[in-house]
Amino acid sequence: MNIAKVDLNLLVYLDVLLREGSVTRAANQLSITQPAMSNGLKRLRDLFKDPLLVRTSDGMTPTKRALELQPVVRDVLSKLESSIQPETDFDPQTSERTFRIMTSDYAESTLLLELVGKLASLAPNITLDLITPSDVTFHDVEQGKVDMAINRFDELPLSFHQKVIWYDTFSCVMNAGHPLVDNFDLDGYLNAQHIWVSKTGFGVGVGIDPNEVQKLGWVDAELTKIGKQRAIRVFTRHYHAALQIARKQHLIATLPSKAAKLFKDDPTVVVKPPPFDIPPIALKMAWSALLHHDAGHIWLRRLISDVASEMSAM
Repeated sequence: MNIAKVDLNLLVYLDVLLREGSVTRAANQLSITQPAMSNGLKRLRDLFKDPLLVRTSDGMTPTKRALELQPVVRDVLSKLESSIQPETDFDPQTSERTFRIMTSDYAESTLLLELVGKLASLAPNITLDLITPSDVTFHDVEQGKVDMAINRFDELPLSFHQKVIWYDTFSCVMNAGHPLVDNFDLDGYLNAQHIWVSKTGFGVGVGIDPNEVQKLGWVDAELTKIGKQRAIRVFTRHYHAALQIARKQHLIATLPSKAAKLFKDDPTVVVKPPPFDIPPIALKMAWSALLHHDAGHIWLRRLISDVASEMSAM
């Protein structure tokens, strides 16, 4: 293939087609007619000697070759877009930009709490729009509709940029009157009643089946490894709710230590290390290649990293 004869517009077509998975939606995205997009797909198939998108019962499905091309094409276009855009400085003191961040309330009540304090002095006119994981999809982040996602992720699309913000251990939170306060061991932990809290990834969540231990996450996975199981009486997706319930009731919340530290000065709460090993978890920041070279986005990513470093050093 002679690269000099390749129409770069075809790469733009391919990028949008693979994102949208539909000729009609891709045409609308690029403000061209559907026949023009269909013709573009035909030329792409001729160019790569591959059907690229195949109609199945699930709609237009990308081929193996298309999936291999997608991150490469996205990276090429991102670098090209960055190169031809005029250089613009970002002034946080005068910017009135709104940044949309998908985040769980674990990150919201720890990292984002400190970030808001920093923004008050460094960027007083910037607005944060904090969105829950159930509100968005990978597609929203990939298209740049959401500036970034901050959460714990099992896996992310190859086209995303990502960075580990911090690693966090686990702690057990209980009220000061809990019978186990002075004798907290594994047997006591297993005989107690618990609050489960977790929310990772994107999209609308579904109900929990307490019997499907393998799907309950980090804490219960580690208990399963040692042949044990805890009695969970409350399932919640909100860390603050778990903390407040543990504060008022004789239920134990086992959750990331930085969330547990929110109650470190509360005399009605006791925080203890778990009586079994739980590997640390990684809180990650992920964003689209479309925003990777944006000056304001770069500034915010650096600020978030700085805030996280300061918190980890405390």
